[in-house]
Amino acid sequence: MENSPKLTGYNIPGTNKKTIVNLYADDTTIFLWKSDRYTDLEQILSKWCLTSGAKFNLEKTEILLIGSKEHRERMRTSRRLHEQDQCWDENIRIAQDGCPIRTLGAWIGNETDNATPWEPIPDKIEKNLEKWNISHPTLYGKRLIIQMIAGGMTQFLMKAQDMPASIENALIKKIRNFFWNNAKTPPMSLERLT
Repeated sequence: MENSPKLTGYNIPGTNKKTIVNLYADDTTIFLWKSDRYTDLEQILSKWCLTSGAKFNLEKTEILLIGSKEHRERMRTSRRLHEQDQCWDENIRIAQDGCPIRTLGAWIGNETDNATPWEPIPDKIEKNLEKWNISHPTLYGKRLIIQMIAGGMTQFLMKAQDMPASIENALIKKIRNFFWNNAKTPPMSLERLT
């Protein structure tokens, strides 16, 4: 696909490489330039699937439009990259502005709120900490639990996307409540613990 003369993909500034496809486990992200044809991509993918025995799930296919708002709206309305291209299959979901899609663990989109992917995480962490608290762990045990639960549930997303300050503050409060059994005034400052 990357060597296909039919697809332009994106040129990365400062390199002489073009980006067309990004593969990770069973996820495939394909980058098409405004002059590329979706029908050319479909032909390449059909040939590749036939040769490899793989199958693309059209029902899981999502298109994230990029460019100016007018350009995105034109593609969203016409369901194609440009006038010479064929319309996209009706089963393919086109991400709306303000609605991020998940790709390789990161949430991306147009006019999105960076806090959106983070919003469920503090509650998930709190519920897990409550379950662990039933066993009455020691302070050392709580430290390990916090590292495992809070660290484990945030580490990858933090690498892919920054954590908003509001989420960070909410997590600090939940961790502090777990560590000190909801004491109004913790016996030791957070700075002293670290």
